[in-house]
Parts: sequence; C-alpha cells; structure tokens
Amino acid sequence: MKLIAAVDQNWAIGKGGDQLCYIPADLKRFQALTTGHPVILGRKTLATFPGGRPLKNRRNLVLSRDPAFAPEGAEVFRDLDSLRASAPEDSFVIGGASVYAALLDACDTAYITKLGRAWPGADAFFPNLDELPQWEVAEEAPPLEHEGLPFRYVTYRRRA
Repeated sequence: MKLIAAVDQNWAIGKGGDQLCYIPADLKRFQALTTGHPVILGRKTLATFPGGRPLKNRRNLVLSRDPAFAPEGAEVFRDLDSLRASAPEDSFVIGGASVYAALLDACDTAYITKLGRAWPGADAFFPNLDELPQWEVAEEAPPLEHEGLPFRYVTYRRRA
C-alpha cells in the first residue's frame, strides 16, 4: 500500500475537521496519483469531500464503526481486519489521522506534500517520517509556491 498526505512544519494534517489548506496543484497531483487505485479513508475524511460523496474513478474503502453509515458508492468496513483483507496492494491511504496511524505499517511508499509553515490550532497529525528510522527520503522535488505558501513534494520509502 501507499499513502498520500499534506503536512505542515509540525506534521499537522488538519484543523477543525478539514485539511489545513487547498492547493490546486497539490489537488491535481493527488488526483493523478490516486485515480484508478482504491483509496482507504475514514468517515470524517469522506465528509470533507464535495457533497460528502466518494471520489470518482476510485474504489472508496471507508473505515467506520457506525453501523448506520452506508454512503452510496463506497464500501464500508467496520474494523481494520476486514478492511485489510479487502484492500488491494495498490491502495492509497488518504486519511484521516487515525486511519494513517492504523495503516502506516502496511505502507511502503508515502507521498508527502510538505507545507512551508505551521498552522496554529491544528488538531490532527501525521507521524513524523523524518524521525522514524524505517522511512527514508527517496525523492524530493524543487520547492513550489501557492499564494505565498511554499510547499514541496517529498516521497518516502520504507527501508528494506
């Protein structure tokens, strides 16, 4: 499995139930990398999508303990074991924080967008891959900028 996330300087990924920011180039990259692949996400992450609907052209595997939660166009799993049993190797974990934490060990590649500032009040975090010895930077793109916000794409790979 792979994962994709955007993190600030403190590895925060969210605030108040939403992403920290929306960068058009990063959204296009997300779409290009994940289209045609299954995506694994939590119920709260699904709620942040337009209309709370699953992503098009992707099999949406949603983790939720809520027995009444059954969004059209998504497959809902009540526990991690059943989700893992159904998730193909080419799946992308796309959030949120608890889903990333639960499946990080199952991933071998992490596509991280590093945002060049810290968000005060951020309340959802991703594990700091720079501090985890099992992860290493495999590729780092040149810095980019959107409306004064610097960012860069960094690909991490699990060490053999």
